[in-house]
Amino acid sequence: MKILATDLDRTLLPNGSWESDSEAIGLFNDLTEKNDVLVVYVTGRNLALTENAIKEFGVRYPNILCSDVGTSIRKYENGEWKFDEGWVDHVKKQSPRWDAMAIRDAVVGINGMREQESEHLNQFKQSYYVEHEKNDRVLKQVDERVKGKFDEVIVYSFDSQDGKGLLDFLPASATKQTALEYVAEEFGAAKEDIVFCGDSGNDIFPLTAGFCGVLVKNADDQLVENVKKAMHQNPELQVYFAKGDFKGLNGYYTSGVIEGAYHYRVFD
Repeated sequence: MKILATDLDRTLLPNGSWESDSEAIGLFNDLTEKNDVLVVYVTGRNLALTENAIKEFGVRYPNILCSDVGTSIRKYENGEWKFDEGWVDHVKKQSPRWDAMAIRDAVVGINGMREQESEHLNQFKQSYYVEHEKNDRVLKQVDERVKGKFDEVIVYSFDSQDGKGLLDFLPASATKQTALEYVAEEFGAAKEDIVFCGDSGNDIFPLTAGFCGVLVKNADDQLVENVKKAMHQNPELQVYFAKGDFKGLNGYYTSGVIEGAYHYRVFD
């Protein structure tokens, strides 16, 4: 089975400051359909924002949606979303100390961070905006109050388009990486048979977890540096860096996803 997983914002979606190829999304939709590819969106967006993206940019519906930074999983079947309750049970079993409200109480009063809106939170996702210029001090205090106490991972990323720091507290068993591993196990796929495409900080885990990684050409410099460091430490990691000038495509956003998929022979 061919499985192509991708982040949305500024990876599959051309919503950054770089030039996009106008035909790339239509080409992505056609190629995934013709090559019978199982398409997985692995995104920080919630369900409503994912549907907005599908309507706005014209990308196809995925077969599987790992939304809210991997904390929610849904399948799209016969025009309807079906929530994966098995994933919820799995996370609770694997991360028994997880407690979103206890984390919320623990970080109260840290200057330079504020809780995100309720639609960006769920039982497995406690998220904040961070003043990026204060992120070192904020993250130091966060570590002192939270780290290692709640079966959690702490994921910080920087949105270069909005200038916002984004801080997510997630169960260690409910990240983009572990959600994709759960999907792989369900479909009996080996990690090396799954391609994952990303562009920013919270994509570091799946990009360095043993899947076939793809960085689109517009990937954040910090992510590129961190992935190359991980590849140096583990030479068995497979990560492709989109270069552009491929089949007339420039390598940014959707074009980089297509280029990477061809590299790993997802598309014939």
